Amino acid sequence: MKKNKRSFGGLGQLTIPVIALALLILFNLVRDLIFIYYLKVPNYVSFFSIELTKNNMENMVLAGNLISIINGASELAILAMGMTLVTAACGGQDISVGAAAAIAGSVFVKVLKSSSSITGVTVAIAFVCACIVAMLFSSFNGTLVAIFKIQPMIATLILYTCGRSIAYWINGGATPTVDSPLITAIGGFIPGIPVPTPVLIVIAVALLFKLIFKFTSLELFTQSVGINGSAARLNGINSTFIKLLSFIILGVCVAFSGSIGVSRLGLINHETLLIDIEMDTILAVAIGGNSLGGGKFKIGGSIIGAYVIQMLTITLYAMKVSSTDVKAYKAIVIILLVVIGSPVVKAKFEKLMSNIRRSGQSISMKGAQ
Repeated sequence: MKKNKRSFGGLGQLTIPVIALALLILFNLVRDLIFIYYLKVPNYVSFFSIELTKNNMENMVLAGNLISIINGASELAILAMGMTLVTAACGGQDISVGAAAAIAGSVFVKVLKSSSSITGVTVAIAFVCACIVAMLFSSFNGTLVAIFKIQPMIATLILYTCGRSIAYWINGGATPTVDSPLITAIGGFIPGIPVPTPVLIVIAVALLFKLIFKFTSLELFTQSVGINGSAARLNGINSTFIKLLSFIILGVCVAFSGSIGVSRLGLINHETLLIDIEMDTILAVAIGGNSLGGGKFKIGGSIIGAYVIQMLTITLYAMKVSSTDVKAYKAIVIILLVVIGSPVVKAKFEKLMSNIRRSGQSISMKGAQ
């Protein structure tokens, strides 16, 4: 039986995100060496330095660029996990995740503000309400895609356009603040734990996906529907349900991200909460080695893709690039990564590697003779 070919000369689907991450690490290592040993810049802080320091709450926490990367990419990583399922099943992307997160965040704050005191139970109820609302809006998107066969980007354009207005209406146009140690802990640090709470939430969500894939056939069904929906139906898989389910799961991820975003700021601002995160989410999926046309996918690749994007952002800021120029530089690097990971480049690379191996074998045979 013929084995399936693996991309990039026998390397796996995670090749592109891992190489991208390695190149960024190498770039910053070289930069550190130049500034520390060659230029000998005084008081220069290494990009990879991590220190234990006190925060505003007088708690000992970890700080440094690497912590900023894994912490700042938390919402993006969670959204990328859900977006991967939608992309794999539907062959398209949901461009309304940022607006939907604003809605979920508004609901989260609305429930918290309606209570006289914010307790663990109140926070849990607020999150469940945010989840329900986010899943309902995602179900609307999923219905347009799965039942009415509308292309995902067009179907989700509706919520992308009006979502932040809905978030605005939920709190009557106000930007209410939430002052609570519990909310501060969710968006920052739990006292006694030096690792940012959003990082722990990402780990929990990733483990949840791992358990779902291990104990159910969701991963197999999603890939089957994405590769060939008609063949999947002939094999007894309900393609419509799988597509709708992928959007609902994305809705849960949206609720997580919206709640984390609100907890970081301690308030809801419908205009700025996770603004422009849609494009970064799609790019994280693409950089993760997943086909944007659907089919086979790797959740792990999308998570790494999210950290690649955030590491690129922090690297540019460390180089004193202005915030207005960061997007332009990010676009250039990301275009290169996506082009390198494109099927055309992969095919050319595999052909080159095959020719090199064939030449090596010919030289070995001649030497043996």
